[in-house]
Amino acid sequence: MGLYDRYVLPRLINLACSSKPNMKQREKIVPLAEGRVLEIGMGSGLNLPFYDREKVEKVWGLEPSEGMRQLARRNFGGAGLDLEMIDLPGEQIPLDANSIDTVVITYTLCTIPDVRAALQGMLRVLRPGGTLLFCEHGIAPDPKVAKWQNRLNPTWRVFAGGCNINRDIPAVLQAAGFKVVNDERMYIPGIKVLSYNYWGAAVPA
Repeated sequence: MGLYDRYVLPRLINLACSSKPNMKQREKIVPLAEGRVLEIGMGSGLNLPFYDREKVEKVWGLEPSEGMRQLARRNFGGAGLDLEMIDLPGEQIPLDANSIDTVVITYTLCTIPDVRAALQGMLRVLRPGGTLLFCEHGIAPDPKVAKWQNRLNPTWRVFAGGCNINRDIPAVLQAAGFKVVNDERMYIPGIKVLSYNYWGAAVPA
C-alpha cells in the first residue's frame, strides 16, 4: 500500500462522504438499524451519530483500510455504543450465520471489488427476518448522465480507491439474492455523475 492509499486517500474519501447532502442521506437510513448490527465499510465512523442507542445492541464495523480505521477510532470514545472494529474487507465476514439483525451499507457497494460475494456474505449472517439498509450512489436514469458515468468510471476508479460511479444498486442487490422492499432514488446536490443516490431496505429473497 502506497502513501497515497494509506494517508491521503482516506482523508479525501472522508471529506467527500461527510458532505452535507451525504450526511442527510445517512440520517434517513442509519436510525432504522436495530439489534445486532453489522456495518460494512464503516470508514471513519460517519454513521455513528445516527444510530438509535435504545434500539441497537452492538455494532460490528467491517473496514479494511488502516487509514480509515485510524480516523474511526477518534470517534469511538463518545459514540455511546458497544462497538467492535473488524480489519477485513466486505467479502470476508467472520461472523456466524443468522447472527445479525441489521446490515448497514452506506456509500460502500461502489468500492467492493467482488460485490456479489460480499452481499452473499451479508445474506449468510442475516437472521431470518433481518434487514439490509442501504444508501449508495450509482448509475443515473438519464442516458446522457449515464453515458458520462460509464466513460469516466475507469479513470475515476483509479484515483478514488476503486469507487465505481456506474453500478445499478438495486440490480446488484437482487442478483445477490436480496429483495428490495423499499427503493427510493434521486439526485442529491452535487455533480450529477456522482450524485444519483439509491436508498432503502432489502431482505433475503
